[in-house]
Amino acid sequence: MLNIHKQWYKYSLVLLLVACQSSKDTASLNDQTAPITYSQADLDYLGIKDPNYMSAASKRALERNYHKNADWFGVFYKRPLTGDFAYEPGVIRRDASKVLSINGLYYTWYTKTIGPGHGFGTGDPELKVFPWDKSEIWYATSKDGWHWDEQGIAVGRGEKGTYDDRSVFTPEILQHQGKYYLVYQTIKAPYLNRSYNHVGMAIADSPNGPWRKLDKPILSPSDTGEWLGDEDNRFLIKSQGEWDSHKVHDPTLMYFNNKFYLYYKGERKGEKTTMGGREIRWGVAIADKPEGPYVKSPYNPITHSGHELAVWHYNGGIAMISCKDGPEKETIQYAKDGINFEIMAVIDAVPDALGLVEELADDSSPTSALSWGLYHEYVIPPGKSWLQGDNYIARFGFRGKNDSAEFVKKKSNQSGK
Repeated sequence: MLNIHKQWYKYSLVLLLVACQSSKDTASLNDQTAPITYSQADLDYLGIKDPNYMSAASKRALERNYHKNADWFGVFYKRPLTGDFAYEPGVIRRDASKVLSINGLYYTWYTKTIGPGHGFGTGDPELKVFPWDKSEIWYATSKDGWHWDEQGIAVGRGEKGTYDDRSVFTPEILQHQGKYYLVYQTIKAPYLNRSYNHVGMAIADSPNGPWRKLDKPILSPSDTGEWLGDEDNRFLIKSQGEWDSHKVHDPTLMYFNNKFYLYYKGERKGEKTTMGGREIRWGVAIADKPEGPYVKSPYNPITHSGHELAVWHYNGGIAMISCKDGPEKETIQYAKDGINFEIMAVIDAVPDALGLVEELADDSSPTSALSWGLYHEYVIPPGKSWLQGDNYIARFGFRGKNDSAEFVKKKSNQSGK
């Protein structure tokens, strides 16, 4: 092996490290290793003086490409909206979907309901539990992305006794070959601590509907794990089961590699705590047709962090942003195969429940999809919990590495425009 210490001033540094994993279309891991070469410029960029004396932090910095991913880094900023997306006391509007540009109009779909949540254990099964309880999916349009007009209900709750009779919420949209596919969470009454969440789908030929709901969920929690006793307590268990044994949340449908990738967040019975907080993970289920059947990937979970989902196409793969929860929260990640995600950047203050503008995602920049979009804000009354607050939809922007500070300042001085 080359004596790096003696040859240091004659040759570039070559460090033989465990190679990066390369992924096939089938998402199988390539277990071969290959040398990775680092130059003096790499070391200088990271401030590493002598490669013979590297801390664990310096080794991680090299291995994880801290010196190469500046183009993925940026800062979020927020702006209010006008029209029906301005704050309205007592009204919950949240979890806006992707924004689609159709015939000169922007469209988005979102959760809407009225009144505060009260939590579990009130003794009144008709009281709202969470802000998204007793919700329907509404949609709105905008000519400029700033002033939004509410158009009405897209998908309502199901008839009594159906799997979605309590609430339908947290929608996401896919436009594919002239049809529109809404995916969303569902709850069946009564809403309890141990209630299972499922994912439903509705299909339309127009963004204005009418929408045809599928009779059955397209995705459900794994049939694993076992509760302990009959008390309505999600932490009392005999066994946890798989990572998504209790709930499947935040569905996001993408057309990728000639298949349909349904990304989702999973929660399991008896949720524990990790080094990053809540035990929250993402997975993916794949189908040949948008209606399914969806088969969960054997590589699930594909993240060990993240709450609401935001994913986009980039450079032949899938990029994503992880907001709160887990040891990798507030990171942007990328997977060439849509499954094996690697951290590309760490960012602060990720807005809640990002709704991206689909047409902005291109290969000009890894973060072009974040140029602007929608998110929701909380308005919490003094002395109350977040359950009892309101939500309204607002607009985010993102200043990447190559954006000028002057541009951001100018935008902030234009009354939210």
